[in-house]
Amino acid sequence: MLSKKFKVTSESGIHARPATILVNEAVKFKSDIELALESKVVNLKSIMGVMSLGIYNGEIITITATGDDEAQAIDALTDSIYEMHIGKEI
Repeated sequence: MLSKKFKVTSESGIHARPATILVNEAVKFKSDIELALESKVVNLKSIMGVMSLGIYNGEIITITATGDDEAQAIDALTDSIYEMHIGKEI
């Protein structure tokens, strides 16, 4: 199991477009991938789950991957977050 924490830096938080990009990236991997905000945890492969979190600017999220390709999944999702300028690792 690997995880990384990020502070959301996008003024509009993680809205539909970046959420869709993250979900599309997550589904490429066999590992179980979760997104957590405070005590709420959802499957990062589910757009409805991600959108249900209502992630705003300044909030801390954690991405956790468990499985054979967990390292690659975390790296790819980190790259996506940086490319979209929606967060920074903490």
